[in-house]
Amino acid sequence: MSQQTQHARAGSDTVHGGVIFAAVLMIVAGVLAILQGIGAIAEDDVYARIGDYVFEFDLTGWGWLHLILGVLVLLTGFALLSGQGWSFIAGIIFAGLSIIANFMWLPYTPVWSIILIAIAIFVIWALCVYRPVNRR
Repeated sequence: MSQQTQHARAGSDTVHGGVIFAAVLMIVAGVLAILQGIGAIAEDDVYARIGDYVFEFDLTGWGWLHLILGVLVLLTGFALLSGQGWSFIAGIIFAGLSIIANFMWLPYTPVWSIILIAIAIFVIWALCVYRPVNRR
């Protein structure tokens, strides 16, 4: 095996590890979003009331949004781990939607929302740069 081929495979394995890490992050973020959603649906007192905010929505509505998005992110994370081709595009889309939802959720849990936005940005990066190596 030539040195150039070894470098190409080593780089690919590193990025592949990034995709595995992104999939695990998606699974964890999906579970946490599901729990956030359940908390907002079940008991509106879980999250503090805020004053006037541009993106003010009913907490139960937010709960359903987080619950549904969490399930989709969780399932997409498992699909990434199993190597489903469609899961790369779906992962990028759901991570993008997660960024938007968490940006709008900032008044309720600002630090946590920023952490989830950062995780989603890493997921998008890892899925965009991954290029599988054709092995013969």
